[in-house]
Amino acid sequence: MRLLGNILWHIPFLGFVDAIIVYLLGLLLTITVVAAPLGLGLMEYGKFLFAPFSYAMISKSDLNIEQNALWQGYSFIIMLIYLPVGLILAIVGIFQAIGLALTIVGIPVALVVVKSLGTYLNPVNKKCVDVSVVQEIDRQRAQSQINKIS
Repeated sequence: MRLLGNILWHIPFLGFVDAIIVYLLGLLLTITVVAAPLGLGLMEYGKFLFAPFSYAMISKSDLNIEQNALWQGYSFIIMLIYLPVGLILAIVGIFQAIGLALTIVGIPVALVVVKSLGTYLNPVNKKCVDVSVVQEIDRQRAQSQINKIS
């Protein structure tokens, strides 16, 4: 039992291992070219995992990034193929976050898992950005809603 306690104590501190694995998996999928949209999203998610409290995952459409229409269509097809896997990963992530939140040491990791649920579900066309970028986008949206009301 003591060995299990020691293993569980060290798991939250190995997040960089997850980041490296996810990044390398994304790189491998990108090299295959067929799954490039998924691979690029996983590489961005790997970057997010290196500093999850300083960065956030956001959709490229929220950033107003122009993309080729063919690439958007192909990305949509890859997203549809990946969706069942993403749904399973998101459900597993919910249970993982609940389990991690039961321990004090696991709470920070549970927060990262909860922030990652949208990326688990759909990593295609996601971008890792600084938290200040997300705050600025939210501020601009709030300002546009205020302008509509007035």
